[in-house]
Amino acid sequence: IGPDEAIVLPSDATDTHPEGELVVVIGARASHVSVAEASRCILGYTIGNDVSERAWQAGDRQWWRAKGCDTFAPLGPWIETEFDLADASLSTRINGELVQEGKLSELIFGVPEVIAFASRYVTLEPGDVIFTGTPGHTRAMEPGDRVEITVSGLGTLSNSVMG
Repeated sequence: IGPDEAIVLPSDATDTHPEGELVVVIGARASHVSVAEASRCILGYTIGNDVSERAWQAGDRQWWRAKGCDTFAPLGPWIETEFDLADASLSTRINGELVQEGKLSELIFGVPEVIAFASRYVTLEPGDVIFTGTPGHTRAMEPGDRVEITVSGLGTLSNSVMG
């Protein structure tokens, strides 16, 4: 879903968290690219919310349900092709309360490493997106909440939460 669309929580969800993430958008086919080659495969960057139902993450053998429900991966507000993530930071707020923040330079893996690793196993095509990881911890969101994820230099992705 996009900006300003609602995240709809399934009726049996009990502990659903937002995870603010930098998202890289692939612009050129990438298969078995090196870390040095990975930057040539990037179209740009946007913001993503890797919505995650923690109870399902803990209880299911696979995470497809916990992270793959309809409306669980909002993206936006746009794709920025000229973005320097060296000093960029990310913050997530629920109803204005800061629940997550960190510098993108402190993520465990850099964007080129993520692209190189993924391209060893799947061919990345133009338009594919890769969520790059989330800093810190968050808290559960509830119907009626508003989630805002801001990446300095990219803007803010804002979504309401419905039950």
